[in-house]
This record gives sequence, C-alpha cells and structure tokens, in this order.
Amino acid sequence: MKYDFLIIGAGLFGSVFAYEAKKRNKTCIVIDKRSHKGGNIYCENVEGINVHKYGAHIFHTNDKKIWDYVNQFADFNQYINSPIAFAKGNFYNLPFNMNTFYQLWGTKTPIEAQRKINEQKAIFGKENPANLEEQAISLVGKDIYEILIKEYTEKQWGRKASELPSFIIKRLPVRFTFDNNYFNDRYQGIPIGGYNTIIDNLLKDIEVKTETDFFSNREYFENIANKIVFTGQIDEFFDYQFGALEYRSLRFEHENRDIENYQGNAVINYNDAKYPFTRIIEHKHFEFGNQKHTIITKEYPEQWTIGKEAYYPINNEENQQKFEKYKVLAQQQKNVIFGGRLAEFRYYDMHQIIASALKKIKKEFNEN
Repeated sequence: MKYDFLIIGAGLFGSVFAYEAKKRNKTCIVIDKRSHKGGNIYCENVEGINVHKYGAHIFHTNDKKIWDYVNQFADFNQYINSPIAFAKGNFYNLPFNMNTFYQLWGTKTPIEAQRKINEQKAIFGKENPANLEEQAISLVGKDIYEILIKEYTEKQWGRKASELPSFIIKRLPVRFTFDNNYFNDRYQGIPIGGYNTIIDNLLKDIEVKTETDFFSNREYFENIANKIVFTGQIDEFFDYQFGALEYRSLRFEHENRDIENYQGNAVINYNDAKYPFTRIIEHKHFEFGNQKHTIITKEYPEQWTIGKEAYYPINNEENQQKFEKYKVLAQQQKNVIFGGRLAEFRYYDMHQIIASALKKIKKEFNEN
C-alpha cells in the first residue's frame, strides 16, 4: 500500500486527523471533491475581505485544551457574536435577553420581563408539547415565539412549526441580563486571516488532491492505503441501501457592494416569511475590516436532494432509525474510520469536530 491513511474530505475533521497521523509518522493523502481545502469553513479572499463561502463560522468553546490546540494554527481576534433579528419591521437583539424584552414590551427589570413570559406560558403553554410550536411557546411564551421563532424556523426547515418535532427546540437561551453575546463559552473569536490559515497549517507538507471524488474511482482509492478515514455521507458510502438520510441544504448569494458599511453587523437574521433568505452576513465585520467596499451574503435554506450539498441533518425518528442501520454496517468495517458531521449524521460545532477527531486518533493509536 502506498499510504497508511486515505482521508476523504479536507474539512476540519479530515485535516485534524491527517495532521495528527503525520505527527505519528504515518503517511497520508487527503482528497476532496470540492475545488478547495477546508470544507464548510473555507474562506475566499475577495479584494481583501475573507468571505465565509458556506455561511458564518464563529469559533467558540469552553474547553481550554481545544482552544489551546486550535491556537497552534492561527491567532484569533476578539470577535463576539452578537446577531440581530429583523422581524415585523423592527430590530431585536439576540439571544433573548433584557434588550430583546425591552424592545418587545418596554420591560425595564428582570422581574417585569420574567412576569411577562410566565404569564404567556401559563395561558398558552402545554404540559406535554407535541410539536415545535407548542414546545417553543411553553418555553418562552407567545410573543417571542410568533415574532422571533415561528417564521424563521419554518423557513429554515421548510415545513410548519406545528409539523416539526418538539425535540428540535429542547431549550431556548433566555437571559435576564443586558448581554448580547450569543455564546456563553469562555473562548471565542475568528482566526486572523480566515479559517484557511488553520487548514493550511494542519495540512502543511501533507499530500492533498482537490477536485477528486472518491466515488468516481472507488476501487482505485480503496486500494492505495491501509486505512480509510471517511468524512462524507455515511449513506452514500453504503450505496443508500437503507434509503437516503435527509438533510436541509443551503444556497448562498454573494454580492459586492461599493459602500463602506452595508448593515453595521456581521449577522442579521430576517425572520419574516416574506424574505426568502434567513440571514444576511457582512463578512468584513468578522475581522473589523475598514475597506472602502463590502461583501454581503444572503443565505437561503433549500430542500435537499441527492447530489446537493448536505448541511443540517434532519434528526427525526425515521432518519435516526435509518442511521442506526448504517452505523452497524460502519462498525463492521475494519479498515474504515467514519468521522465528522456527515459520517456521524449529527450537527457539530467546530470545537466538537476537533474533539471528535482527536478522540478517534487516540482510539486508532491505542492512546489513553
């Protein structure tokens, strides 16, 4: 065999695995069907602005080991994620906090805001919510649900909130402080120079082939390495024999604007159904840019079909049952390691992807 590991997918999981395997003196080749490395965290530098090509990515974690690990590969700025929602003609701060409650009701103290939410929960909430709509109202009341959750969620998932399972919203962050920091994590920021800095440093001196599809020449690729690390769709690996798992897809429209500042914030959600996109991202604000122009991206949720890019796994009961069957097949593969969002059919944040890759490495090399 020419290599110790063939790693399919040059995203964060595959890149971390490749870096760690090389550190252990193993030979690796990384392939990716896209024209670039980095998977969904890839940034394209357009006239000095790092454009998050596949949606906003903000690194955040409470795990100091993971934070220290990723800081080996890039310096991070002090960006704090403070998105804004535009709904029913007004701007609202996110996550739901004292600013939001003042914007909704004019409440000025935590006690007033808590009372308002509790009143609505008592009138409209359900003891055993049967769907997402009932679950959300039972958590935060009717006003927040109808103005800030309902239409955004229905756009995102492509179906009515009353038809979505309640477990999608297990909890909703509600803060009775004037704090617009979306994440509670201790460590947060954007890598200076974009996420490509991290990927380039992880894959330094490792053979990488882009525009290379494993499935177009499967027999060849299965015979060039002792082991395969697969980060693609697990159902595709097994030829969809139990049927395709379901995802939501996304479409991005990037626009160059000849103005210095388009919206004054990196992320603004557009909650109302009349807007077909869910949010507008203004990329320069991630790195505090002062360029004379700007680049925005409108993000459109879409129905997923085989061949489209899969973004969010739909983890309903039917899909989970299907996935468990694929998981059994995966466990029977002695020379294939499955890892990442698509191979594990679960939503991962970036710090979780890194932790998962490091865990798989330790298991592979029998390390404690």
